[in-house]
Amino acid sequence: MSWKSEVEGIEERKRRALSMGGEEAVAAHHDKGRLTIRERIDRMADPGSFREQGPIAGYGETDEQGRLTDFRPANYVLGVATIDGRPVVIGGEDFTQRGGSPSPAGLRKSVYSETLAVKPRLPLVRFLEGGGGSVTGSGGKKGSRPMGDAVFSPPRFRSIMEVMATAPVASAALGAVAGFPAARLVASHFSLMTRHTAQVLIGGPALVQRALGEDLSKDELGGAKLHARSGVVDNVVEDEDEAFSQIARFLSYLPTNVWELPPTATCDDVPGRCEEGLLDLIPRERRQVYKARKLIEWVVDQGSFFEMTAGYGRSQITGLARLGGRPVGVWANDPRFYAGAMTADAAQKVRRFVDLCDTFHLPIVAFVDEPGFMIGSQAERAGTIRYGAAALFAVQQASVPMASVIVRKTYGVAAAAHFGPEGTVFAWPSAEGGALPIEGGVAVAFRREIAAAEDPAARRAELEEQFAARRDPYARAENFGVHDLLDPRETRPALCQWLEMCAPLLETLRGPRQYTMRP
Repeated sequence: MSWKSEVEGIEERKRRALSMGGEEAVAAHHDKGRLTIRERIDRMADPGSFREQGPIAGYGETDEQGRLTDFRPANYVLGVATIDGRPVVIGGEDFTQRGGSPSPAGLRKSVYSETLAVKPRLPLVRFLEGGGGSVTGSGGKKGSRPMGDAVFSPPRFRSIMEVMATAPVASAALGAVAGFPAARLVASHFSLMTRHTAQVLIGGPALVQRALGEDLSKDELGGAKLHARSGVVDNVVEDEDEAFSQIARFLSYLPTNVWELPPTATCDDVPGRCEEGLLDLIPRERRQVYKARKLIEWVVDQGSFFEMTAGYGRSQITGLARLGGRPVGVWANDPRFYAGAMTADAAQKVRRFVDLCDTFHLPIVAFVDEPGFMIGSQAERAGTIRYGAAALFAVQQASVPMASVIVRKTYGVAAAAHFGPEGTVFAWPSAEGGALPIEGGVAVAFRREIAAAEDPAARRAELEEQFAARRDPYARAENFGVHDLLDPRETRPALCQWLEMCAPLLETLRGPRQYTMRP
């Protein structure tokens, strides 16, 4: 006896699963400018590489003869694929069914996604679009009463935590994301959202209006304009294709998991290249700013700088790049915002970035122009010193090699965050440092003298000029306070040589990281 009829049943269920919520639901989704989850996976993954897990998970109804009359597929699509030839786990909600709120089978597949990545130690890519749980439960309005998980079930967030300690996780909000999916979004090493079609919310407008009386739209509550500055997402992209491109680029800098080392790429940029523009990048007038991103672009491999979280903690610039083909984390002060001072937001950004680099064995290059922690009443209310101390701890607990290039200021406690344990320190002739910036130090030490002067402003300026004139670009190097005082044009060659020297150390860092408590 043949099993043909059962095989036909398999194929029929697979065929129906591909239709997701049906033609009308898919068309409505497209009309909103969004791709379906299957289209997203097809565009992200290498052609033909996707192997679905649970392709016929869902709910089927049959007639008395056992023939399939209706089939509702799980509204979470999950599988293994390759991106640029490297294996990943990839999946996300199907918004064409229940608005992405999980069906029973969809919930099971969703919960399984992190486990699927943890066991074989694979990167995880999530496409998020849905409202999370519903008051009606996963069975819907006519479903069975909500039962919850069994008491012996592992906590759902355990595997989410485990995968972040194991392999790179990248998540994209490509529509409205609320509740549990929003928590999944931020539980990532790299998160992004589309500018015009995505919102990220703890609770949606109806819930907020009922609980708090606030009448706000989804965009007002959690649109891209808000979250570009909130730190909830790393990057905001114009459309879904840019989201796919940025995820692929992010993954290209990182190893497959923490037991491997970051991949070295072919490099056409000469390691010994000296950029002439670096010689006069830093103005002699101390109050003038410069373009810190130009500095980074001139030093790293051409076109390799990938910035992350640009709109949050804007006095600090963080991103990934390559030097001689080797991936590195890059961190720089941006003097255009608060003179580069470390704000509470910036400190949290730095702490998270350093942890990313340390988790995946990326050496860190810091371009230092730090005037200190941000001061003032707003900085105090924000708890700047606590978050700043946590950033300091992150740097001191990091095991990866770190090279710091002092391009201008190193003042106060915050400056210490820019120098790793046993790190290499270079300085430019424009470097200066101390307990306080000259302006603040003069204001404190000569307060009475300035107040008693016939022209206080003139006396203050005179004292500041006197102390600025005493700055000696050679003193720190002559006292062996830095490893080398560089011609700025020679920064790239020096860093490429440093990175080559550090390569054997990276071999000893394979495996997960653990930290003590931070402030």
